[in-house]
Amino acid sequence: MTIPNVISLARLLCVPVFLWLLFGVERRVAAFVLLALLGATDWVDGWIARHFDQGSEVGKVLDPTADRVLLFAAVAALLVDGSVPLWVGVLVLVRELLVSVAVLALAVAGARRIDVLWAGKAGTLALMFALPSFLAADTAPHGSALHALCLVVAWGFTAGGLILGYYAAVTYIPQARAALREGRSARRHEVRT
Repeated sequence: MTIPNVISLARLLCVPVFLWLLFGVERRVAAFVLLALLGATDWVDGWIARHFDQGSEVGKVLDPTADRVLLFAAVAALLVDGSVPLWVGVLVLVRELLVSVAVLALAVAGARRIDVLWAGKAGTLALMFALPSFLAADTAPHGSALHALCLVVAWGFTAGGLILGYYAAVTYIPQARAALREGRSARRHEVRT
C-alpha cells in the first residue's frame, strides 16, 4: 500500500458519497465541492508516485480505473440530474466506453499494458473540471454573474477535454496494435523457453 494507491482508493470510495450528496440528501453545493476536489486531486497520486518513487504495477491500473469510475459516475449522475447537456454526456460516455472495452479486450488478447498518454490524462483532468462547473452553474442563480462564469469555465474545459480525449483515443490505436504484437510475441517466446 503506497500513498498514491491509498489516494486512488480513497477517490474510488468517494464516488458513492458524491452520489449520496447529489441524490440522497440533495446537497448540491457539497456534491459540487466533493466532485471538484476529486477532479483536482486526479494528478496528485501520479505526482507523488513519480517524485517519491512510489510507482507500482497496482497503481498503474488503480489510478486509471479510479479516473474511469469517477468520470462514468459523474457524467451519468449529472445527466440524470440535468446539469450536463445530453450531447456532452453522450460524447464523454462513448469515448470512455470505447477506451474501457479496448483495454479489456487487449488484456484478454494478451497485449502488453499500454501506458496512459499525456493527452488522455489531460483530457480526463479537463473533464474533471468541466463536470463540477456544470453542476455549479446549474446550482447558481440563473442569470447571475456566477452562473455565467461557471458556464464559461465548464464549456472551456469541456472543449479541451473532448478534443484531447478523442485525440488520445485515436493515438492509442497504433499503440494498441504494437502492444498486441509484442504481447503475443513475448508469450510465444515464453512457451518456447
